[in-house]
Amino acid sequence: MTSIDQLIVYRDFENGDLLCEMSWIMDHFREEAYKEEARIRFFRCMHELIDLAGNYGFEKNLWQDYLTLLLVNNENVFSTSCEIKGITEGSLLDLAKHDFAIFRELFAYDFKELECTFEADFFEEILNYRRAGAVSKIFNRRIRDRICELSGQLAGASDLEEFTRYMVNFYCEFGVGKLGLHKAFRVMHDENGVQICPITNIAHVNLDDLVGYEIPKKKLIDNTEAFVQGRRANNCLLFGDAGTGKSSSIKAILNQYYDQGLRIIEIYKHQFQDLNDVIAQIKNRNYKFIIYMDDLSFEEFEIEYKYLKAVIEGGLEKKPDNILIYATSNRRHLIREKFGDNMERDEDLHTNDTIQEKLSLVMRFGVSIYFCAPEKKEFQTIVKTLAARNGITMPEDELLLEANKWELSHGGLSGRTAQQFIDYLLGQMR
Repeated sequence: MTSIDQLIVYRDFENGDLLCEMSWIMDHFREEAYKEEARIRFFRCMHELIDLAGNYGFEKNLWQDYLTLLLVNNENVFSTSCEIKGITEGSLLDLAKHDFAIFRELFAYDFKELECTFEADFFEEILNYRRAGAVSKIFNRRIRDRICELSGQLAGASDLEEFTRYMVNFYCEFGVGKLGLHKAFRVMHDENGVQICPITNIAHVNLDDLVGYEIPKKKLIDNTEAFVQGRRANNCLLFGDAGTGKSSSIKAILNQYYDQGLRIIEIYKHQFQDLNDVIAQIKNRNYKFIIYMDDLSFEEFEIEYKYLKAVIEGGLEKKPDNILIYATSNRRHLIREKFGDNMERDEDLHTNDTIQEKLSLVMRFGVSIYFCAPEKKEFQTIVKTLAARNGITMPEDELLLEANKWELSHGGLSGRTAQQFIDYLLGQMR
């Protein structure tokens, strides 16, 4: 069998220790001097395979699922070239085929001799694994199912060309690595510096779920569609009353355009100094990234907005075309202002400069979208629509009476208040 040491393009795998261990076992288990060590390492590998199955929600042939996971997660010059755009010819494709030939051997490996040598009577369960439940702790269900489907396709590929075609098609449709297989991310620090980490549990909000707010939603959709289609688009500020669907609209936009290569990275204002590092990690990928800032506002003593201003517009380096900034805020001007900014001239000889400094941040968002609180009739329409969607059959007069009582004591007229009222009614149903 060809050694994995001969891989050229596909190396440095995440979760690759298991592959190295299994490769060593396959090479040495027949040798009497290594038989006992190989047996111990084999059972340890089986434990790791089952652990991976639990975390990723895999089923059927866990060995082939694991190999597929290595291929879809490995960010290399070939796989990143294929993402979104695909690849049809060239030396890079030929070099990748060299590695795929090695993986085909791994996919087709006959475990019968190894199973007999170690008396592993459980091994049939490893190759025909039945998962308990449909949960994946790492991927959303759609991606998990697609990886399992790809595993079966690769195992059944009739030749190297078909194997390669399956891989290229996957990279083109879903991408590669964490940025390809996940929708949303957060920024974290570890010993290696700034890391972009996947968020694995995303609220599945659709644009149609957001009742009302049609004008602001359309502005957001138009700008985002232009962005994902490679046309000119603007940074967006969504501002207005609390509970009016600003953050939900961003989540819905992500779910709507994820299949077209849209990704979102959430960042908080205390991390704005990391923005340049984040941008450096994503600017050369074939996805469209929205850097998302929720509930953005600054007190007068906070200066983090200066980092944001420099990134949006004003630094020497041009902001990459595959990155936009979307922010939500209850404040129109983001930075807290006081009457003193206009009145205390004794403390600041250039008062107008101070005011312009505070206003200049919001001016760097090319599109500002206002989400206002609904009027009474609009609120009632939202309540009736949500009630119908959730199967609540309460008489309309009674429903609206209870909704009016609820909003008076729970934050006033807003889409959020309407949803909370519906959740309350659902909680009372038996």
